[in-house]
Amino acid sequence: MRHAFGFVLGVLLTPALAYGAAWGFVQGGQSFDGTGQEITDRTRIYGAFALLAAVGLVMGVIIVARWASPLVSLVPALALLGFSVAFLLDPGRILDLPSKVPPSGDMDDGLRTLLGSGVYAMMGFALLVPSWAPRRWGSGRRDDEAADVDFYSAAGR
Repeated sequence: MRHAFGFVLGVLLTPALAYGAAWGFVQGGQSFDGTGQEITDRTRIYGAFALLAAVGLVMGVIIVARWASPLVSLVPALALLGFSVAFLLDPGRILDLPSKVPPSGDMDDGLRTLLGSGVYAMMGFALLVPSWAPRRWGSGRRDDEAADVDFYSAAGR
């Protein structure tokens, strides 16, 4: 049951992480003038930084959470890495994909830029590492608790 919930949560987190990072990137980029070295819209840049911080926080929780199924991090990792590999193999086809998926506009530019710059590959590798930990695939009980249960159930026979 834990892995089924982890799979569903991983499927839901995949677009949230991808779109959240892209939206924060686009909004942050539109709120300052690099040539004039000034922030043009403080409210927008604060919102963009808050959204990017939230994406980072969610990724951090997924990475370090001992209670989480490895599928919570494995599903988004494989999706982000899959898109990155597909981009390297056929960039035109993958870069056309955001225009076919809503919402369109500035979000498309953010998705394309983060994919082409390797940010999604970096996020994918960071999320892939926790799935290698054997403790995440187990039942979540500590070994001494499991031994106690086995001892008491065998003693009661």
